[in-house]
Amino acid sequence: MLRVGVAGAGYFGRIHATKVAKSARATLSGIFDADPARAAAIAAETGSAPRGWEELLAGSDAVVVAAPAEVHFDLAGAALRAGRHVLVEKPIAATLAQAEALGALAAERGLVLQVGHQLRYSAEHEAIAARMPRPVYIECIRVAPFKLRGTDVSVILDLMIHDLDLVLTLVDSPVAAIEAFGAPVASAHEDIANARISFANGCVASITASRIALKTERRMRLFSQDGYLTVDFAARRLTMIGRERGMPVPGLEGAMMETTGWTDHDALEAEHAAFAASVLDGAPVLVNAAAGTRALAAALAITERMQEARARAVAGGLIRLD
Repeated sequence: MLRVGVAGAGYFGRIHATKVAKSARATLSGIFDADPARAAAIAAETGSAPRGWEELLAGSDAVVVAAPAEVHFDLAGAALRAGRHVLVEKPIAATLAQAEALGALAAERGLVLQVGHQLRYSAEHEAIAARMPRPVYIECIRVAPFKLRGTDVSVILDLMIHDLDLVLTLVDSPVAAIEAFGAPVASAHEDIANARISFANGCVASITASRIALKTERRMRLFSQDGYLTVDFAARRLTMIGRERGMPVPGLEGAMMETTGWTDHDALEAEHAAFAASVLDGAPVLVNAAAGTRALAAALAITERMQEARARAVAGGLIRLD
């Protein structure tokens, strides 16, 4: 059994602790948080115990880092230097230099460093990759009502990075150009954002993220020579119109439509199972440091293009800074 400690007793820390506590291959060795009361509350809920940081490291084989993004580097780095395997929530770190340093440290020590891009472990990702291996155009929308949770970073690192990592994986081609615009509305960081990414192979992706919407919407649409595919991540439903799967579409000669959905697949549970398999069995790490760094690099590039676009809009009188 893998002894796993959780660092961070916020919203995601609680969920991670619950998954570890229910795992068939791991035991929850403790909860650490800068606020001991929060750690104690989650420990009581999961049948574990609150721990100090050094105590957590001493009693664990691996650590889940689910603290705010600005401390990912410090906590994950300390765990790796202590010889502990690490599952770090997205983004892998706050800067590219930090992300690269964590990857190098894990490789040097021969330790597993997995990044928590949860969509990569979803049934939806597997289904999209199987049906749309050569997308030409991708459109992603991920919006939600405002919550204080996550506002320590921009909506790009909070929400958009989920779809960004998935798009980078599905396209698997170097980024050629990025256009982006966004703005802070209810927090100190960008709360709405849109990015248009052009890839070297000709694919184009449009990604929209907002955390000030009236309702939650998480959708992805993909076009290719093979057909049209749409995924509703909230409803967990996929529809594909192509030529190989499903039922004939009236009025579209040769077209077939397939609709499928999922009710029993838990992506976070699959993420933890994959982490345990990598540590205990030596299985390849699906979302490794390189993948996490790639997603962070794209997110930071989008942020930079967004700041440039906003500066032009200010100079042109479209928006005010007051």
